[in-house]
Amino acid sequence: MNSAAPDDLVDAEADATILACLDLSAPKSFFLYAGAGSGKTRSLVEAIRTVCAKQGRQLSLSGRQIGVITYTNAACDEIKQRLEFDPRVEVSTIHAFAWALIGGYDADIRQWLATNLLEEIAELEAAQAKGRAGSKAASDRARSIESKRRRHASLNEIIRFVYSPTGDNRTRDALNHAEVIAMTAQFLRTKLGLRRLLIARFPILMIDESQDTSRRLMEALLDVQTAHKDSFSLGLFGDTMQRIYAEGMEKLADAIPPEWARPRKIMNHRCPKRVIQLINQIRAEDDQQEQRPRKDAAHGVVRIFLAPETSSSPSQIESAAAARMAEVTGDALWSAGDAEIKTLALEHLMSARRFGFQAFFEPLYNHEQMRTGLLDGSARGIGFFTRELLPLAQALAGDDKFAITATLRKTSPLLERDRLAEAGLNQRDLLIEAKSTCARLHQLLHSGSSPTLRDVLRLVAETGLFTIPDILAPFAKHDDPVEPIAEEQTSKEADARAAEDLEDAKSETGAWRLALDAPFEQISKYDRYVRGVSRFDTHQGVKGLEFPRVMVVISDEEARGFMFNYGKLMGIKEKTKADHDNEAAGKETALDRTRRLFYVTCSRAEQSLAIVYYSSDPVTVRDGLIARNWFDADEIEIVR
Repeated sequence: MNSAAPDDLVDAEADATILACLDLSAPKSFFLYAGAGSGKTRSLVEAIRTVCAKQGRQLSLSGRQIGVITYTNAACDEIKQRLEFDPRVEVSTIHAFAWALIGGYDADIRQWLATNLLEEIAELEAAQAKGRAGSKAASDRARSIESKRRRHASLNEIIRFVYSPTGDNRTRDALNHAEVIAMTAQFLRTKLGLRRLLIARFPILMIDESQDTSRRLMEALLDVQTAHKDSFSLGLFGDTMQRIYAEGMEKLADAIPPEWARPRKIMNHRCPKRVIQLINQIRAEDDQQEQRPRKDAAHGVVRIFLAPETSSSPSQIESAAAARMAEVTGDALWSAGDAEIKTLALEHLMSARRFGFQAFFEPLYNHEQMRTGLLDGSARGIGFFTRELLPLAQALAGDDKFAITATLRKTSPLLERDRLAEAGLNQRDLLIEAKSTCARLHQLLHSGSSPTLRDVLRLVAETGLFTIPDILAPFAKHDDPVEPIAEEQTSKEADARAAEDLEDAKSETGAWRLALDAPFEQISKYDRYVRGVSRFDTHQGVKGLEFPRVMVVISDEEARGFMFNYGKLMGIKEKTKADHDNEAAGKETALDRTRRLFYVTCSRAEQSLAIVYYSSDPVTVRDGLIARNWFDADEIEIVR
């Protein structure tokens, strides 16, 4: 890492270290620290190309491959293309990789599911015993118990289990995403044959974005490597500061065995010098890792705009900030509209409130186990609304008969191939039934007021328009009458039921019960947000991407101090005793989460960065930021 070396060669030592580990005759494992803009994917691809060039014949003759696990389908496709679809390399997402390992082990899957379902039923029955009869929560739990018992009873009838890494997996013989990851992790820990199969097939396994890989699966793979260190190379690529998913492994770097190689890339080829200076300061209180800008990098511009959180028109404030950025940067595209600016929110609930999908989003987001799947659209039940009902609703609104028919043929039981074949000459009757059902759905959606998701779900269940996912099945029927509260018990009973509803909301079923009260129209807004086509994008969606002009929007009021705390991050608020206790115990804090997401969003900027910070006291914030030395006085502007 010679400071006098050309920029493109500064990290050559890290690349050489990786390549030395990928020797099939003497494999070694490594963890590559690669900060934002460091060219991590390029290092991964170049290492694989070299291995294939030097040891490819050995791989081919032995029928083995290099395995590469990526986090998204887009990243998977990019790596495959860069490698020119080399058959000696298997590139897949974590879900596809997991299913490739365990698919076909139906007896083991059946046994795991039977045990897991009984455990889930027992938990629900315990909650039911503690809860109050006659409430909506009790009714929902009873239906969930019934649904899980039916699934448990039918397990022996299933000959072969199926799973799609990109689908919604709702048929009786299908597994969901969480189940596949959980059982793969357990099987790797407990079944020696599966371990041997993994190593025999993939003597080299590389994991991109390793800090966000499921904790349980990562722990299992680390166990495999420890037990087979002389025949298995596990290569982890990532940056712990960029861990943004709750299911990722905390303190991953601490879990790496001491004998592993730890190459480090210090160059940032993406950001201008001023942005790199800022992101180095952001992570200074975490791991003290610093990056170096390219010698030919522009200086860049950073501004932070402070606004009162009581502002009635955030969009005007952000437009004014963009106009001001156009002035100070000389870049007229800052004033060219949303299409030229990538706006990122650190708090998803801020986006949900601004764009009108809060009632649907917030209950599900508050359930921690659902959070990752909610943000990438893969959570159980989500696809039912976004990939089936929404396309049909949009086709019906536009009277697009081709799109209506295509949607029904793709997933609706009304027009599935076997049913049409059985109908023979009476297929016209099925088409009439489907047309009538669509007319009912269109009438419900456009009868004046927007129906709730629950209303639409019940219509679908009644008509058989689509298959209802198990997680939504308890809500597909009309609620049983809620038992009235006796007059003399009104206050006490109402408080008890309110407390029970609050506790129930912490469960997946309870979260869905609340979310289904949202208007159906919110699904379209949510879908646009998670797909990254709204004005705001998610920090999940942009990780690994870069944009010339980035605006990061944060708010103390939106953060609420629970999941995030911008005041503490900026040094304006003091850490609490709980913060210090959690740090001492090695537990993650709101400050840790805020710092990581702030780093990810700021490090997307290729040219200039604007931060809009809504707080209760912008003047105090300005003074605190100057004292903290993250921003110069002329980089801080108060707007109203």
